[in-house]
Amino acid sequence: MSVAYRPVGWTRSKIIYDAVLLAAVALYLVAFLRFAPAARPASTLLDAQSLAIKAYGSCGFLLLTLVLMIGPLARLDERFLPLLYNRRHFGVITCAVAASHAMAVFDWYFAYSPLSPWVALFATDVASGELRGLPFIPFGVLALLILLVLAATSHDFWLSFLGPPVWKAIHMSVYGAYGLVVLHVGFGALQDARNPGLPMLVCGSAGALIALHLAAAWRERRRDRPAAFQAEGWVTAGLIREVPSGRGLVVPLADGSSVAIFRENDSLAAISHLCAHQNGPLGEGRLRDGCVICPWHGYEYRLRDGCAPAPFTERVATYRLRLEGETILLDTRPNPLGTAVELVAIPEALR
Repeated sequence: MSVAYRPVGWTRSKIIYDAVLLAAVALYLVAFLRFAPAARPASTLLDAQSLAIKAYGSCGFLLLTLVLMIGPLARLDERFLPLLYNRRHFGVITCAVAASHAMAVFDWYFAYSPLSPWVALFATDVASGELRGLPFIPFGVLALLILLVLAATSHDFWLSFLGPPVWKAIHMSVYGAYGLVVLHVGFGALQDARNPGLPMLVCGSAGALIALHLAAAWRERRRDRPAAFQAEGWVTAGLIREVPSGRGLVVPLADGSSVAIFRENDSLAAISHLCAHQNGPLGEGRLRDGCVICPWHGYEYRLRDGCAPAPFTERVATYRLRLEGETILLDTRPNPLGTAVELVAIPEALR
């Protein structure tokens, strides 16, 4: 994150992330252009332009699938969290590949049209009265427009300007874009597919994506059981041994909110589970120098008062804790933003 709005606040991790991703995209495109002609039926002609269209299109589809897989994978296994940190970079590169696919289509299919390419794009894609003849180009165009909007608004400026709820709602439309891409391929390329590779790619990718989201949802549902109510706003949050050192324990509350309890050395503290930046899951972050690091974009908050270190100004609520033996009790009433709390010391016998 940055104090002032800059095009990109580059860090070493972002450079490595983007370099690996760009290298993987380049490797895929080179491999596709090299080996795809050998996989086609002998009776099928495949010119260089059509090959490029298929290469960009399949690469864009795979990238978009992977972008949507990162979230549930990180929920199921924290080893995937590094992929989540700069997922917006992943999305922008996906948009660039999808746009390359669209430009390749323009340069080949509409290069010699007497009509404007934009007119020809829709005028030549007409229904024949059957499901097989349903126009597929509008699905792809609409999906690309959604990706362009998401890429254009990916910077934190738009997050701050629109506010987290609106910004998040806009970026959830990526799922609509994915559905449109599946329809675009289903009513387009799959209709005339003579090689089982493309149907297997589309169906397998979509099926795996759905399965991952269902598995993550099931896991979160089991975890999101409200803590047992005690009295005067206090609930049983769990046991000391359930809080891993340097990590957090997420405690769902009856009102739908969640609190993250962290163990730093031999003390406990609680802050809101939601990051002030983009509602990222702070409870899945790690501790460093008394601060919780959000696993999504690296925003930091001090455990003792929920404030980001200077010069940053983001804040999250703190909560009061107390111990009854090995049981952790949590006051569900959040403190006013910026309120400092004393960390609760763990008795030596329970460390």
